[in-house]
Amino acid sequence: MSYISVAEEEGGEPIELPAEDDGTVLLSTLAAQFPGACGLKFRNPETRAWRGVRLADGRLFPPADTGWANNIFVCVLPKGGEYDLTDKRKSEEAGDPSGLAKNKRIEKNKCSDLIVLGLPWKTTEQELREYFEPFGEVLMAQVKKDIKTGQSKGFGFIRFSSYESQMRVLAQRHMIDGRWCDVKIPNSKEGQVQQVPCKVFVGRCTEDMTADDLKDYFSKFGEVTDVFIPKPFRAFAFITFLDPEVAQSLCGEDHIVKGVS
Repeated sequence: MSYISVAEEEGGEPIELPAEDDGTVLLSTLAAQFPGACGLKFRNPETRAWRGVRLADGRLFPPADTGWANNIFVCVLPKGGEYDLTDKRKSEEAGDPSGLAKNKRIEKNKCSDLIVLGLPWKTTEQELREYFEPFGEVLMAQVKKDIKTGQSKGFGFIRFSSYESQMRVLAQRHMIDGRWCDVKIPNSKEGQVQQVPCKVFVGRCTEDMTADDLKDYFSKFGEVTDVFIPKPFRAFAFITFLDPEVAQSLCGEDHIVKGVS
């Protein structure tokens, strides 16, 4: 009997599942170890893109070119199925056997397709992907083109695998191929994420306070994405946080930076 290695998520500890005599793996075998799983995927070793495993009549078929060997396959969950067994165990330990609190947090922090506005005409999909990859894993990068001419329409779409990457990208403007571009959540007024202020006003600043001084101080509350000190000096500054909840929690509080309140 042969076995294949399957992990609940990328980087997770794999479990070996038995294959049938014809080389296929029963979906019921997968679901017995990973409840809710509806398929498998794996990384193309050359492009690092995800590849799906063919499913037919309740059987998962080995990839035609590589087979089951030398790959660790990752479970595919239905959309909205990010709530996995690990989360369930953590919820039970925390006294929330239903996992409702975790589900609500995941639903709130769900990744969305993001629209990139103001793209230069020359920007390709590969260049768009390469620009945003330093922020996190990019699942999709698309430049919208005119059907007849094939020319870019000046905007595109991206999607990240993590909510933190999405938040970091939404918190700032982007210089792509020499042009400032805006990233937003489509079909929303300025994007739902940005409806909650991420920026904090800091008053009574002194001239010897630098952007690094302010960033070092406020970073202990959460990740700081930007520090703005107007020039000429006007005794105030703005601190932008990645997490809007951190920004809200600091509003109205008194802080001492370099001995000044």
